[in-house]
Amino acid sequence: MAKSGTHFHFKRFSVAHDRCSMKVGTDGVLLGAWTDIQSAQTILDIGTGTGVIALMLAQRSSPDTIIDAIELEETDAAQATENVQHSPWPDKVTIYTGAIQEYATDKQYDLIVSNPPYFVNSQEPPDKRRLQTRHTVSLSFDALLQAVKRLLKPTGTFHVILPYTEGIQFIELASTYSLSCIRQWSFRTRTGKPVERWLLTFAFIPASLDTGEILLYQQDNTWHNSYIDLTREFYLNM
Repeated sequence: MAKSGTHFHFKRFSVAHDRCSMKVGTDGVLLGAWTDIQSAQTILDIGTGTGVIALMLAQRSSPDTIIDAIELEETDAAQATENVQHSPWPDKVTIYTGAIQEYATDKQYDLIVSNPPYFVNSQEPPDKRRLQTRHTVSLSFDALLQAVKRLLKPTGTFHVILPYTEGIQFIELASTYSLSCIRQWSFRTRTGKPVERWLLTFAFIPASLDTGEILLYQQDNTWHNSYIDLTREFYLNM
C-alpha cells in the first residue's frame, strides 16, 4: 500500500478517501486480509466507508461471488461507489446507501463483515460524520448483532475487528444472539505491547476456538513476518 495524494494504492486497486469521514487505516486492511472467506458466494460489508474491505474481499473471492456493501453516510457511499467503478470488480460489488437497520432484502449471506463504530461512552467528537462512523450512536452493538442475526445464513460466518475491551464485551453480547466466537486473534504493535485489536469470527454453529496473533513490527521496527504474510497480496512493497 502506498499513499499518493488523496488515494491509497494497493497492488490491484486504489482507494480514494478524500471525501470520506474515515480514511483507509490499519483496522480495515487487517480485517479485509484476515477474514476467512472460504467458499462464500454472497458477502455483506456493513459500514463499508471507502469500500476498502469490500474491494479486498472482491480480490480474494471467486469470480462469481456477489458482494453487497452498505454505508450510512451519503458522501462516503458516493466515494465508495466511485472506488468500485474504478476497480477491477465493478460488476461484483454493489454499494447501498442507508442504515443497516433499514436494509430491506430477502437475501441471507454466507459471510458478513464489519469494521463497526466502537466508542460507547467516550466524549463525542464535534464532527457529525466522524460521530456516526466511530461512535455507536448510529449503530449500537445490539443493532449490529440484530442485523447479523437477520441477514446471516444458518451456516454463515460474521467477522469483525474491535479494540480490546469492546471486543471482550462484544463476545459476551453476541452469545445472547446465539452467535458463538469461533476465531479470536489478537493484534499488537510488537511483542510485549498490549493487545490493541481483536479480530473475531462468529457463527451460529459452535466450533473449537481458533486463536492466533498478528504483530505489526519486529523489535527493530521492520515489518513482522505475521503482518507481511497477511498483507503481502495487497501492499505494494511486500
